[in-house]
Amino acid sequence: MSAALFTSVERAATILTDGGLVALPTETVYGLGANAFDPVAVAKIFAAKDRPFFDPLIVHLADIGWLPRVVSHISPVARQLAERFWPGPLTLVLPKSDAVPDLVTSGLGSVGVRVPDHDLMRQVLRAANVPVAAPSANPFGRLSPTTADHVWQQLGNRVDAILDGGPCRIGIESTILGIDGERVTLLRPGGVPLEEIEELIGRVRLPAAEQSKQPLAPGMLESHYAPRTPLTVVSEVPLTAPRPRTGLLAFRKTELCSRFAAVEILSPTGDLLIAASNFFQALHRLDAAGLDEIVAERFPDAGLGRALNDRLQRAAFRVPGEQRMSDATGIASE
Repeated sequence: MSAALFTSVERAATILTDGGLVALPTETVYGLGANAFDPVAVAKIFAAKDRPFFDPLIVHLADIGWLPRVVSHISPVARQLAERFWPGPLTLVLPKSDAVPDLVTSGLGSVGVRVPDHDLMRQVLRAANVPVAAPSANPFGRLSPTTADHVWQQLGNRVDAILDGGPCRIGIESTILGIDGERVTLLRPGGVPLEEIEELIGRVRLPAAEQSKQPLAPGMLESHYAPRTPLTVVSEVPLTAPRPRTGLLAFRKTELCSRFAAVEILSPTGDLLIAASNFFQALHRLDAAGLDEIVAERFPDAGLGRALNDRLQRAAFRVPGEQRMSDATGIASE
């Protein structure tokens, strides 16, 4: 039986406090929420998503005052970032408190936390009065959901309820920063551009080229955010579609659009904010169009474009040895 879509804050809060799963709206993507202090409820998240237990979860808070409930130490730079960007699409990875089950953090001594910028979500948090662990409400590794209908289509029979808060305003996941004392590392680009962060605190470290096998935060695996339809990233839209049933994910309008079987233009004017808000919805539509493949145009690698390129790179990742398009097609290998 599929979960029903509803808009009752009280019902969502009751399900959470009773140990159930609720898909919840945020400004980034829809999250699959459970009481972060209830390890049995948290285990249901991993089961519903088919998510590996080594991939940690983000914990959502109603406001900055909830931080001591889930973290053991807040450095001055962490507080500075929280006060500037919360509520908003920024996750801080901080030392966890003993109240947070190890299952939430995949055994790590740190926990990712943020305050979402969505009124309905924060109302649920306050009504339930518990921090909520909530990764994206989709099967693990697949396209993130930015509408309640996306959740219903992908996880409708695996959750207790879906709280419909409308389309997500930002449409890509949060930026994740690792905080080690005063040292700050970008673990995942996202809804807060790196430039805005560095304007506030100065230079931010980038993660080492070689990471340990266990990710320090969500969204760090090489393959993630992937449609079922094979996706290839290109620097420029090719002059001809490589196959008759090729779809195009274009940043801005191009005269070559008519040569593809299906086309999604993210922003006719080249606005990265609009492109980000349309990104996952457009990929969902292309993935449902019965295509042989999707060609995606790379974004300018600055601001939100950096986060969008990160999503494309992970969506297009293929294991070594898997068949790739030939460079002769004019499509860049990733």
